[in-house]
Amino acid sequence: MTTYQVTARRDGKFWFVQIPAIDGATQARTLAEIPAMATDYIAIMTNEDPSNIGVEVELVLPETVRKHIDRANTLRAKEAEARAQAAQEVQDAVRTLSRDGYTVRDIGAALDVSYQRAHQLLKEYSEAGSSKQLARIPAKKKGAVAKRV
Repeated sequence: MTTYQVTARRDGKFWFVQIPAIDGATQARTLAEIPAMATDYIAIMTNEDPSNIGVEVELVLPETVRKHIDRANTLRAKEAEARAQAAQEVQDAVRTLSRDGYTVRDIGAALDVSYQRAHQLLKEYSEAGSSKQLARIPAKKKGAVAKRV
């Protein structure tokens, strides 16, 4: 299979599709039509079987839109990092409460999570292990009282 790189940019009501490898161009009405239109054009111009043609489309968007997309991607990355940190903090809180003798049910109520989720967090921590010997917590049975380690 031969894969062709194509670029597409909006031109009035249509998408202008350039195919540099064969120095050609075509157009499409919608984004969804771009791969098919490019494949058909390439097949006609190269006498290749369309089933042996792959197309990778790069959209050329206005700079103002590109800036918005870049900003959105930056914010998504920050959000993912904040979620990971928040999850770690909740897990640390669960572990601390367990060491202090709270039941799994009380841990869930104190942290506004279900006792099942509190149990799951304790079990995940236990299965992952810890580099700190004192911080290890064995998996607990449902409703068991956590003991200090």
